[in-house]
Parts: sequence; structure tokens; C-alpha cells
Amino acid sequence: MTCFDFPAAIAAHAAARPDHVAVIAGSQSLDYAGFAARAEAVAATLAKLGTAPGDAVAIIAASSVDYAVMWAAILRLRATVAPLAPSSTPDQIAAMVADSGARLVFVDAANRAAFAPVLTGQMLVDLDNLDAWIDPTAELPPLAPLDPQSAFNIIYSSGTTGTPKGIVQSAAMRSLHITGGKALGYNEESITLLSTPLYSNTTLVSFVPTLAWGGTVILQPKFQAAEWLRLAEGHAATHTMLVPVQYRRLLAEPTFDDHQLSFVMKFCTSAPFPAELKAEVLRRMPGGLIEFYGMTEGGVGFMLAAHVFPDKLHTVGRPNEGHAVRIIDEDGKDVPPGTPGEIVGQSPATMNGYRNRPDLTDKAYWTAPDGSKWLRTGDIGRIDEDGFLTLMDRAKDMIISGGFNVYPSDIEAVICGLSGVKEAAVVGVASDRWGETPVGFVVAPGQDAEDLRKRANAALGKTQRLAALVLVDELPRSHIGKVLKRELRDGFAGKVD
Repeated sequence: MTCFDFPAAIAAHAAARPDHVAVIAGSQSLDYAGFAARAEAVAATLAKLGTAPGDAVAIIAASSVDYAVMWAAILRLRATVAPLAPSSTPDQIAAMVADSGARLVFVDAANRAAFAPVLTGQMLVDLDNLDAWIDPTAELPPLAPLDPQSAFNIIYSSGTTGTPKGIVQSAAMRSLHITGGKALGYNEESITLLSTPLYSNTTLVSFVPTLAWGGTVILQPKFQAAEWLRLAEGHAATHTMLVPVQYRRLLAEPTFDDHQLSFVMKFCTSAPFPAELKAEVLRRMPGGLIEFYGMTEGGVGFMLAAHVFPDKLHTVGRPNEGHAVRIIDEDGKDVPPGTPGEIVGQSPATMNGYRNRPDLTDKAYWTAPDGSKWLRTGDIGRIDEDGFLTLMDRAKDMIISGGFNVYPSDIEAVICGLSGVKEAAVVGVASDRWGETPVGFVVAPGQDAEDLRKRANAALGKTQRLAALVLVDELPRSHIGKVLKRELRDGFAGKVD
């Protein structure tokens, strides 16, 4: 397989279209000539300080033009980008930096004070003042040959406890994202608006292909619906990647219908995307809508072109080309078509493994009777007669009540169908009588909790009925919009039978 060479592509765009804008963030922007030159200056300085192919360089910052430059600069040396979430605790940051092996850490001013005390063994560089750090006498080494299996980046999982695992994605894996992006419409005229962070794989599956094909990336460091709409209209954005809660907030923005949008294709991933929300996006926003389902680790990935299959909005689509899927039960046996089970898969776009954790890498796979390895998703789903996957729940979120498997997503769908309900999340809590029992957390301003519970239970099966319903102002979410069910479960202080 030919591996797409990202730094070589940046240099080629700079030579062919030097004045074409590469990156915009706030009042700052760089055309391809300036972007490539700045990346090369940073790369030369990194090389002078001893950064070599395979070395990891860490970044802790909000999205900015120079954050984008750092990606190109580090990869220019065939080194590895380790982007870290500023929302992590100092202890987690220290552990992730140590795990990555990074000797240099680029950090912006907003995060330096929080993390400098735990990074005493690394050289910290102020990302907000790169000009003072760049050495104009440093020489850029020749572009080394590209090893397809070399680590392009390390993405640390967003675990809520302990140290996140470092997911090593290879140059070959990113190459598949880039070449797949071409088929999704990314090209030199693309203008991609991104408001999720540059340390998230959600962002990178749009950020990297846009630059690889010579388009323009607009970075919004912090999502704000009215400002996002202003950017989308003002720059005539053609592509965007959003998580479901962002689509919901955009459509609820009072000024939404006042904006003229120009999208050719919109993408969504990382969290459950309700069918009714997909339908509203299709009605009110121009261009196609594609939902991705998969893991940062890779394995099987699914894609739903919602504008092509409006009757399948309750699904996440079919497996991507070249991907294989199986649905297995708790004993590792294939289940009949239409039966729920754990989703496992194979594909060329799969991680090298978890950094420094061969034990966890081994546990991430299921071995079939024929000896083949399949990456476990930990998700429960079923595949219909047309090959479309309906997601049920995370296996760890499934509730076993009175010996029956209860899927929170089924209960959430019923709750969300009640008048006055905006969002809902259901978790299992300990019950002396049932082992576990469902409890709902619901965003429904002005509604009565007990009335909602009774209305929901009237439409639910006996094992699904809610033992309690808690009204909340909003559901706790991760930085990419996933509902943090652990926080809901751990914070529940009510009584259940």
C-alpha cells in the first residue's frame, strides 16, 4: 500500500499555491507558504535540540494557528505528535508525558501554571511565543523516508479515572483517513470549520485530510453557537465536523435561520446521534450529512450517509469498505442476524497498539475459533437485514435487572419521546431486589419528575421501568460531547427498591 506523505504534501501545496490560506484561528491566519515556512523553522529548531524520527513531542494547548503548525513541524521530522487534553489533571498530564517519552512539551500560557510544577523533567516551550524560541540558525534536515508503520500520533483515551491509554496511530492508518477523505469531498477548495479540540481524534479525521488535500482549516478554540454560525457564513465553509450536542445547540440558536450556510458535507461522530436530530439537521442545514461510528483504536468503522438513507437514521450505517464486522455473545459465539451482541471488527485502519501496554493491547482483541484477531469495541449492537448497524449501548452500561438484559438506549428513546423532554440518560444503580435497576436523568425544564417517570413507565416493559427519575439542568459531558454516565451513576443519592 502506498502511504500518503503528509509533510511532503504540505511542501507541495506551498510550492503550487503559496497564497492559498491554510489555517485561520481568530484574527490570525497563514497561507500555505507561511504555514510551511513556519513549520520548517520549528522543525529545524526541534532537530537542533535533538528531536529525531520516532521521538514524541507533546502539546498541551487550546486550538490555534501555531498548534496547527506544530502538527506539520513534528511530522516533518518523522517524529510523533502527542496532543494532550488540558482538561486532564496534573497527575494525568505527568503520567501521559512520561508514557509518551516526550522530552519537549509545548504549552500555551493558559495551561502553563497548572502543569509546569509536574513537568520538571521536560523542556517546556511557550506555544504563545514561538518566535522567541525558534532558532533562525538551525538547519532543517532532509526529509527522511516514510515508514508506514511509524507512529504518526499518540491519542490518549479520555478515561475518567486513572491514566488514559496511549493509542498509537501509524502513518498508514492516517493515510487511510486522508485517502478516504478525498472520497468524502475534501479537496483544495475545501473550507473546513472545526470547533472540537486538536487533541481529539474527532477533530483530526477532518483536520488532517483538509490540509493534506490543500484546503483551508478554520479553528474555533471554544464552541459557541452564534460565533460558529458567523464563521461558517463569513468564510463560506464547505465542510465541518461536529458532535451531536453541538448540532443541537446550533439548531436551538435563535439566530440560526438568519445565516446563509454553504456546506457541501457535514460530519458527526463520538457520541449517540438521535434519529430525530439527524432529521432536523437534514431539514435545516444545506449539504450532505455523514455519521461515523468507530473507535480511535480503529478496527471496524461504520458510515451512514444520512442524506442518502433517510429511512435508516436510527442506525450508524454499514461497515466502511475493506472493514469486517462480527456480532458476538458473552461466550464469544456469533449471534443470529438481528440479535444484539458485542461489536468486534477488523480493518487496515487499526492502531499499532497501546503505548507501553502490550497487556492491554492483547486484551483489546477477541480471538475467533479460527485464530483470527478482532478488535473489541465494548459496544452492543445489532445488524439488520440490509447490513445497517443499530447501536444499543456500551457493554459496561447495560443493566442486568432481575437477570434480564436491559438496554438504557431503549429507555432513553421512550423518555425523549415524551413532550417537554430535551435529553435523557439512563444508568443502572444497585438494587437489593433486582441487582440493578434503571434510573433516568432528564433535561426537561418546567416538567415534574414524578409525572415524567409515570408517563415513561406506562410505555416501558416491566424490566425497563424507571425506579427513579432525576431532573437535571444539563447532562455531564466529555470534551467531545459524550455523556459521562459514570458521573451520573456515582452522584446518584436517591433511594430505590
